[in-house]
Amino acid sequence: MPRIKRDDTVMVICGKDKGRAGRVLRVTKGGKKVVVEKLNMAKRHQRPTQTNPQGGIVDKEMPLDISNVMLLTKDNQPVRVGYQVSSTDGKTSKIRVAKQTGDAVD
Repeated sequence: MPRIKRDDTVMVICGKDKGRAGRVLRVTKGGKKVVVEKLNMAKRHQRPTQTNPQGGIVDKEMPLDISNVMLLTKDNQPVRVGYQVSSTDGKTSKIRVAKQTGDAVD
């Protein structure tokens, strides 16, 4: 189970976007990097295509290392994420919890 998932709200803790928050658009294979909406923007040259006939230079979100972001709770506090295994009726489930408070994140 990944610590950061798609559609989570995260805060960047280092780099040029330090202190800014955004929604995770995707997590790369292997779970090492995340792409956050409107953060870590870079200019890329775009060849003209049918969907974008103009082409030109476009802004694009680039991946951030997952260690450079922290999950935001419902009250917008950045927290480290841990796991807690609970078993009910002989079935075990793994849930994400905030390390500082022990509250469930999901």
